[in-house]
Amino acid sequence: MKRLLTAVFFLISYPISATADIAVIVNKDNPIESISQRQLIDMYMGKYVAFPNGDMAVTYDYEKSHPLRGPFFLALTGRNESQINAYWSRIKFSGKVSPPQSFSSPSTILENIRNTPNAIGYVPADFVTGDVKVIYQIND
Repeated sequence: MKRLLTAVFFLISYPISATADIAVIVNKDNPIESISQRQLIDMYMGKYVAFPNGDMAVTYDYEKSHPLRGPFFLALTGRNESQINAYWSRIKFSGKVSPPQSFSSPSTILENIRNTPNAIGYVPADFVTGDVKVIYQIND
């Protein structure tokens, strides 16, 4: 019974399909039209936090265990979420870089990207609106 209640809780709390297409988005006024997988990995792993044109980027991510976070990092880096969390724990301890800002929902990330010209984030592809620009897509 406890497992059933836990499953229902997660379905209600996280209605996003973990296998949906994922769109990497920026503000519609950002001059970047596309980005490579390697550049995204560097940005999301804190190795290089700028767009290909050199403009500094603000990376947005989801809180740990959000259902979109694991599939995103697995498709992007080949590492599961536990490995990504361990990586960031180690890097944060060094004090050299900070992890991306984390949010609880795609709608929050979408809203922040609309209001932040140099932000980059990812949402389920069906969340994309005309207020943002898709620069990379991960297909299911």
